[in-house]
Amino acid sequence: MDMHRGTSMRLALAGAIAMACAMGIGRFVYTPILPFMVEALHLSASQAGLIASANFLGYLIGALAASVPLPGAPRLWLIAALTASAITTTAAGVFAAVPAIAAMRFLGGGASAFALVFASTLVLQGLARAGRGGLSAVHFGGVGIGIALSSLVILLPVGWDAMWFVSGAATLLGAVLVAAIMPKPEDLPTQTATAQAAVQRRGGLARLVVAYALFGFGYVITATFIVAIVRGTPPLKAFEPWAWLVVGLAGAPSVWIWVKIAGRIGMMRGYALACAVEAAGVLLSLWTGVAGILLSAILLGGTFMAITALGLEAARRRAGGNPRRVVGLMTVAFSVGQIIGPTVAGYARDATGSFTTATVAAAVALLIAAVLTVRQSAAVAQ
Repeated sequence: MDMHRGTSMRLALAGAIAMACAMGIGRFVYTPILPFMVEALHLSASQAGLIASANFLGYLIGALAASVPLPGAPRLWLIAALTASAITTTAAGVFAAVPAIAAMRFLGGGASAFALVFASTLVLQGLARAGRGGLSAVHFGGVGIGIALSSLVILLPVGWDAMWFVSGAATLLGAVLVAAIMPKPEDLPTQTATAQAAVQRRGGLARLVVAYALFGFGYVITATFIVAIVRGTPPLKAFEPWAWLVVGLAGAPSVWIWVKIAGRIGMMRGYALACAVEAAGVLLSLWTGVAGILLSAILLGGTFMAITALGLEAARRRAGGNPRRVVGLMTVAFSVGQIIGPTVAGYARDATGSFTTATVAAAVALLIAAVLTVRQSAAVAQ
């Protein structure tokens, strides 16, 4: 048991590093760097949105590819995905043309999806087998740590291109650490009767997938443009270095908190409540005072990775014998929502001069996701 406890902790820690690199940095470092790119490259909001959507399109294709049977060990696929994320993150700083940057972000999105699917499958399945499912909070908490670290890149006295180079180097270091820490398959516990019971097929997967897609649309507009919103609002200018840091710091303990809440009220009710809280956070980004944007950052960071964790765990429990396929399906649905979000927001910003319309649409999507999952919790006992 002590051996399994140590192996489980290594597994969760390796997962946290993988998520910090592939998601916290590889996916989300674009948010703090974006205002500097807009200023240096004279990007419009629609161009910025298209670059973001290119990343999310790559994420969609990567999720589809990662959900089909692939040769080789999942551990090796994870390390390869992290290495590819490091390379594409670095390459995003090499080019100044929008199509080239979008291409690098597209490839980076695919690498992030591979890393998420393989890391989450390895970690969640391994922890469930060891009876240490609570450590999933460590795994998903890595995203918040990665976001917090990525926010610090704007404090460096360098240009936007060097910010990408630094971020890529950090991701490569993370890939090396995961390779050193991640337990090998023979070190992991075998399936137990308890774990088998925990992954029995259960109903409601289709509704969960739709709710997860709505969540993808609902979170991504604020997550992509919050720093740009702060920079473009004179009363908030002083808060710019801290907005994304607050999101990350709020995200680090969020999974642990929401898992505790879900343990009391049921997983789907916890998911629904988190979506409703996030909707409030999204709407608060429209408040032009520091208090409003601070609360927005806290509520956004404090929910979006928890919703991801609860959604993927709920899907895994409904997966039967193929958890990677179902995790991939959820990631695909999420990707569709978040591909649409930045493009819609960018064009709406160019047309109306503000993010208000897109932000309200995002909050409505999150509330619909909450309703869907509340109804599911009434139909399926948690």
